[in-house]
Amino acid sequence: MIHSNVLTKMGITSAKIKQSLSFICKVHKEDLAANRPERLLNPDFIQRNFKFINWKPDTLHAQKLSQNKKLLINLPKDKILMTKYYIHQAKARLNKSKKHPYALYKLPLDESNLTLEQAQENTTLTRYKYTKQEILKGVLDSPKQAEPLIFLSRKDLESSLMQGTVVADVNGEKKVFNVHRNNGMGYDRKIKPYEQNRYWYFKQVQGILGYGKDANNKVTVIPEVTFAGDIYKLGLGHLLFTQFDYKSHSEYKMAILADTGGAFENNLYQLDYLSGSYGGFKEYAAANRHLPDYISVWFMLLK
Repeated sequence: MIHSNVLTKMGITSAKIKQSLSFICKVHKEDLAANRPERLLNPDFIQRNFKFINWKPDTLHAQKLSQNKKLLINLPKDKILMTKYYIHQAKARLNKSKKHPYALYKLPLDESNLTLEQAQENTTLTRYKYTKQEILKGVLDSPKQAEPLIFLSRKDLESSLMQGTVVADVNGEKKVFNVHRNNGMGYDRKIKPYEQNRYWYFKQVQGILGYGKDANNKVTVIPEVTFAGDIYKLGLGHLLFTQFDYKSHSEYKMAILADTGGAFENNLYQLDYLSGSYGGFKEYAAANRHLPDYISVWFMLLK
């Protein structure tokens, strides 16, 4: 729990969040060791040990941002908007080519050996100087101010910046890259992704990462049990109980609030569901078209 949150008055404290997560881990390990059915899949066990606080959306704030946004216009009063995100898979090259002209850059050279704390004290660093649009035009290359990690198509670059992680196929070898630090410019929800000025520098990592100060200090996340949201107000690590309503039935999932993004600054009406890893939007959309746009959400706390 690394942020203050708006839920303390309801008893959702950092200590309670840690207790709830620790209990989940303890029960899971005990059941594995005893080779018995998972108690976490037993509704009676869940109800006996947890209390549930229903989260209803901040519809007033959502209405202010709803112009031409059908999902916000139709936001129910008792459900949270569930958008979806995914880990992008891409073909990449180690050298610039006609099909792969855009670099995914490491931290600039003047910051490569600085800790985050040291870097934050120096606003003259290269990282803070340029917008995404300037970087796309090659401002970092002449003179060289940052080393490229890989080269991508524009479509794959934009998906990587938006999703925060890319699994790259580099000559048949799979490599994972995660956002490291950005240029200090905010994400503007009023303009299109391709026109944004926020830019992220990346780092090669061992697995899929969620929230953290930078790529050196991030939570490892797993698809289908991870949500991104406004952790600045809600806090990191919440155990969430969710209800997915389909045409003929409902399903219930437990998940962790372990990630965030530019769209979640002052956003108490939405969660972003980490759905999986896909080669592009069409593949992702085909695999997830059955998921609902709105879900019921409860904060789970150990009794």
